[in-house]
Amino acid sequence: MAEKRAKIAELDPVWARIMREAEEAVVQEPLLGGLVHYSVLHHTTIEGALAYRISLKLASGEMSEQILREICDEAYASDPELAMAARADIVAVYERDPACHRFLQPLMFFKGFQAVQCYRIANWLYREGRRDLAYLFQMRCSEVFGVDIHPAARIGKGIMIDHAHSIVIGETAVVGDNVSMLHSVTLGGTGKEEEDRHPKIGDGVLIGAGAKVLGNIKVGNCSRVAAGSVVLEEVPPCKTVAGVPARIVGEAGCPQPSITMNQLIRGGA
Repeated sequence: MAEKRAKIAELDPVWARIMREAEEAVVQEPLLGGLVHYSVLHHTTIEGALAYRISLKLASGEMSEQILREICDEAYASDPELAMAARADIVAVYERDPACHRFLQPLMFFKGFQAVQCYRIANWLYREGRRDLAYLFQMRCSEVFGVDIHPAARIGKGIMIDHAHSIVIGETAVVGDNVSMLHSVTLGGTGKEEEDRHPKIGDGVLIGAGAKVLGNIKVGNCSRVAAGSVVLEEVPPCKTVAGVPARIVGEAGCPQPSITMNQLIRGGA
């Protein structure tokens, strides 16, 4: 067993750490033993654990847990990038969220992480042409987590959505790698146009709570959008914008705002 765990740790350090933390959690809180075993310790891969958690959360009278599990298993087997993105998301949450103390927490308890993984399956279904199933995933994700991400949206890796209540990301939105956003963020359109109509968020961007970015505009790499802002015009890279409507108020203040998570505006930055 020790040799097997050593090989897992070498090949998949994120999953190995989750397994170790799950074992510790069972010792610390035996009442959670069954939940932790079914969610983590009964699985040999992170893909299996993700498929179980997603299917358990999204199951309803309209679609059984078993069918949802088969869909998720198929997606992870078909596209290894889905699980690679999930690993990056777990690390992102752990590194940026001060309330996250273990890799186990996002997988088990954080709806922002879980909602993003549901979106990733929906996006795979959408790209495979199975759009009605993709919309079902979107609907259940919105109902269960309060996070409404269109399955056609394109979202990168290393995503952290803190608290994750009332998140809306539209059909033609693009979100780069290593982006952080807080609750009540909207990446929306400005009317009834049917073409490319949603924001394009660059890498390393931090979007504060309640911010609205509207229209087919670009938010440049490593910029900050202050909480409560309404962004209607393009944001250059490495800037901080704030207000309604949002205006440039200074530099971003650091190379990677999404990682430092510094939302204070001091001295114009």
